[in-house]
Amino acid sequence: MITGICTVLASFLILLSQSGIVVTTSQVATAIAGAAIGPAVTGMTLGIFRQKGFNAQNGRNQSWNHAGNMIGAGLSGWLGWKSGMPAIFWLAAAFGVFAILSVLSIPERAIDHQAARGLERGDGDARDGAADDGGSENQGGGGGKAEGLKVLLRNKPMLILAACLAFFHLGNGAMLPLYGMAVVGAGKGNAAMFTATTVVVAQAVMILASLFAMKVAAGRGYWLVLLISFAALPLRGLLAGTFIEHWGVWPVQALDGIGAGLQSVAVPGLVACLLSGTGRVNVGQGAVMTVQGVGASLSPAIGGWIAQMLGYHAAFYILGSFALASLALWLGFAGTLRPACAGTAGKPGKPAESAGRGLGKSGGR
Repeated sequence: MITGICTVLASFLILLSQSGIVVTTSQVATAIAGAAIGPAVTGMTLGIFRQKGFNAQNGRNQSWNHAGNMIGAGLSGWLGWKSGMPAIFWLAAAFGVFAILSVLSIPERAIDHQAARGLERGDGDARDGAADDGGSENQGGGGGKAEGLKVLLRNKPMLILAACLAFFHLGNGAMLPLYGMAVVGAGKGNAAMFTATTVVVAQAVMILASLFAMKVAAGRGYWLVLLISFAALPLRGLLAGTFIEHWGVWPVQALDGIGAGLQSVAVPGLVACLLSGTGRVNVGQGAVMTVQGVGASLSPAIGGWIAQMLGYHAAFYILGSFALASLALWLGFAGTLRPACAGTAGKPGKPAESAGRGLGKSGGR
C-alpha cells in the first residue's frame, strides 16, 4: 500500500510544481515505490500460494503487470496528446489509488506471514511452534526463526545468479535510450511516437514471455528460462548495432521483451526456491534487485561514453557483449545451478486461506 501512496504523492507533487526540488522529491518517491513493490508482491504471493503454487501465480502476476504497463503507456500517450502533459500525472495518480484499493481488498488472514518470509510449516523451527488449527496457521503463528544474513553469502547459486544479472543489466540498461537517440538523431523517427512504440512492443512481448516462463519452469525448472533470457541480449545488441532504423524498434524491443519477461518470472521464483526455509526470501529478493540496479545505473554512463568515443554501432555491440559473461557463468556453473533450478517446478497450489493443514509440508523445497 505504501508503494501506491508514493505513486500518488509523486504525481501530485509534479502537478503542483515543476521546480527542481519538487521534481527530485517526486522521483525519490517513485524510486521507493519501484524498489519496494517487487519484494512486497513476491512476499504476498508466497504467503498466499506457498512454494507449491508460487510459480504459477507469479507468472500470472507478471503477465498482468506487463499488460498494465502496456495499457498505461498507451493511455498516457493518448491523454498527453489530447489533453496535455498534466493529464498523464492525473492518470498515474488514479492508477496509484486503484493499486491501494486492490491491496486493501486482500484479507490479511489470507497471508501466511511465515510462508511469505520463506518459513513454511516443516521448515526449521517453524515445526516447533506451528499451531494446530488452519486459522492460526494462516496468521504465521509458528515459531520459525530466520537465519542470519550470511545465508545469502553462503548460497553459491544465489551469488552466481547475482553476478549474471549484474552483467546482463550492465549491458541492457542503456540499450533502449541509446537506440532511441541513435534513430531519432539520424532523422529516421519521431521522438514521441518512437518512445511509445518501444514501450508497447516490449511490454506486449513480456506478457507472452511471462506465460512461457511459467510453463517452462513448471516442467524443466528455471535454468533454461534464464539461459534464454541471457542469450537474448547479445542478439539484441547485434541487431541494434547493425540496423539503426525506425523499423528496428520491433526486433530490438521484442528481444528486450523476451529477456525482461522471462526474468520477471524466473528471478523471483528461483530466489524464493533457493532461500526456502531460511526466512530471508524477501531480503534475498531485495539483494538481487540491488545488484540489478547497480548494473542498470552504471550502464547509461558506460554506454554513453562508448557511444561518444566510438559511435552508436560500437556501443550496441559492446553493451550486448556484456551478457556473454552472464552466459559463460550460467553455462560454466550448470552443474551447480541445474539441480538448484530444477527444484522450483511446482503445480498450482491453493491459497493459504483455504489450503488446509498439509499445504505447508507439500510446498517445501
